[in-house]
Amino acid sequence: MKISLIQMNSVSDKPANIAAAAKLMEQAVAEERPDWICLPECFDFLGGDRKAKMVAAETFPGGPAYAAMQALAKKHQVYIHAGSILEKPETGERIHNTTVVFDRAGREIARYRKIHMFDITAPDGTKYHESAAFAPGSAIVTYNCEDMIVGCAICYDIRFPDLFQALVAKGAQMIALPAAFTLQTGKDHWDVLCRARAIETQAYICAPAQNGTHVAGTETRQTYGHSLVVDPWGHVIAKASDGIGIVSARIDLDRVKKVRAQIPVAQHKVRFD
Repeated sequence: MKISLIQMNSVSDKPANIAAAAKLMEQAVAEERPDWICLPECFDFLGGDRKAKMVAAETFPGGPAYAAMQALAKKHQVYIHAGSILEKPETGERIHNTTVVFDRAGREIARYRKIHMFDITAPDGTKYHESAAFAPGSAIVTYNCEDMIVGCAICYDIRFPDLFQALVAKGAQMIALPAAFTLQTGKDHWDVLCRARAIETQAYICAPAQNGTHVAGTETRQTYGHSLVVDPWGHVIAKASDGIGIVSARIDLDRVKKVRAQIPVAQHKVRFD
C-alpha cells in the first residue's frame, strides 16, 4: 500500500486551509497515486482564540471540511485520514479535536476524538492549555483499510505509550498520528517519540505535521513539521523537509509480521497489578 502524508501551515482562515489541503491532496494523487492520504492535526483551523475556534468548528456530517474530504475520497477513490477537524460539541462549551476517516467510496469509516490534552508550559515559558477549548475523547479507535488495521492517535497522544499498546491490542499494524508539534518540543522529542512508539508497537507510525507560524490569540507560535513515516523496526523511511509539501512511502505488512516474529514482545508481556 502506498501512502502520502500532507504537511501544511494552517492558520485561522478555514476556507483557505481547506483549499490548501485540497490542492496538496490533488497534487499527491497526480504525482504519487497513493492508496491512503493523511492530513495534519487541525488542518482546517489552527490558531485563533477560544471564540474563534468555536465559530470555526463544525457538526458532522456535512460541515465544509468534512464535506471536502468526503468528496475528495470519492472523487479519487482513495482512503482519506482527515487529520483532525474542529468538531462542535453535542453539549457543553468545549469543542472536540476529531479525526474522521473516509474510504474509497467516501463513506465515513472511523471517528476519533483526541484523548490527551496538551496542557503544558514550554521551555520558553509559553503556556498551552488545550483543555480550555477542547473536551477530550475516551474511545480507542481502529479501522480496516484494505487488508490493514489502522490505529488512531493525535499529536500529544504520542507521549502516552499505553494508548499505542491498546491500539496494537486491537490489531493495529499502522498508527496514524496527525500532529501540530511545537517547534521547541519537536526539535528535541518528535523523532525520538515517533521511533520509540514504532519500536514498542512493532507497527508503522505515519505522522503528518503542521509546519510554520500561526497566531493563537495574541501570540505567534511555531510548529515543527518534519512529517515522517517510521517502520516497525524504528527506521525513518520517509521524512518531509521544512515547509509545505508531501511525503510518501510504501507500507509492507510482511515487514510488520517479520519484525513481530523476530522479537515477539506481545508474547513476553507481563501484567503488573
